[in-house]
Amino acid sequence: MQVILHIGAQCTDEDRLLKGLLRNAGEFHREGIAIPGPSRYRMLLSEAIGTLGANDPAPEAREVLLDAILSEDEDQVNRLILSHETLFSVPKLALEGGVLYRKAERRLQALARLFEGDDLQIFLGLRDFATWLPAMLRATPHLDLASFLSGADPMQLRWSDLVLRLRRALPEVPITLWCNEDTPLLWGQILREAAGIDLERKIIGSFDVFSEIVSPEAMQRFRGFLRENPQVSEAQKRRVMMAFMEKYALPGAMEEELDMPDWDGAYVDMLTGLYDEDVWQMQQIDGVRVLTP
Repeated sequence: MQVILHIGAQCTDEDRLLKGLLRNAGEFHREGIAIPGPSRYRMLLSEAIGTLGANDPAPEAREVLLDAILSEDEDQVNRLILSHETLFSVPKLALEGGVLYRKAERRLQALARLFEGDDLQIFLGLRDFATWLPAMLRATPHLDLASFLSGADPMQLRWSDLVLRLRRALPEVPITLWCNEDTPLLWGQILREAAGIDLERKIIGSFDVFSEIVSPEAMQRFRGFLRENPQVSEAQKRRVMMAFMEKYALPGAMEEELDMPDWDGAYVDMLTGLYDEDVWQMQQIDGVRVLTP
């Protein structure tokens, strides 16, 4: 069985991927793609991983787990999609000890042992630390950034460090990444990649995120373009979407308000430049795919 695990990152998704997949769940179900509701597995997985630690699971653990997660017979499922953005950590501890998700590899190794013999794959959305850190701070009880950072230096934070740790811990587990900033253009592909279906296939909701950042009139014109050009490819659709975003983006939709003490424009630009470079570095890592527009 293929087990697709979407692990956030926090403050990038807000369960959109899961909700988007569930909109297509009926059709996917007929193809052996299972998308269980989060109440069936999130707490269960967290508790199982916490209890397991570095130990091997009981021989029947996988079957017991799947019986609780799936509403259908295991033999009818060839791809199981799970989304759990707090699997590695709750937001307030995301930088515990000054390390980004410091328990990530240990928790992922425990999960891999629970699904031993299955084809585990990781899906992870990334975000510029210039906007991710303020968003995460707002999602925690920390009163200031220094407390949340726990000794980490924003200029030294790299998503590639986390990705390399995961690759070293489980080199057989492939990782699919994308930048949150590109999500409006990539949304349809992200949904299809997670479901493991053809990238040109029509699905419900592939333009949901795009529709949130352009005016209703622009979205109406875009849908008109699609009706008049039914054979247009996904790559061509993205080029049209980019043109629409440049011309019809809602005021402020493409901008993030930053209100961080001691962060001036130059500092933010440096963080963003480091993020862009880090994304390029991750594209060079074996076993890692970075989805790009």
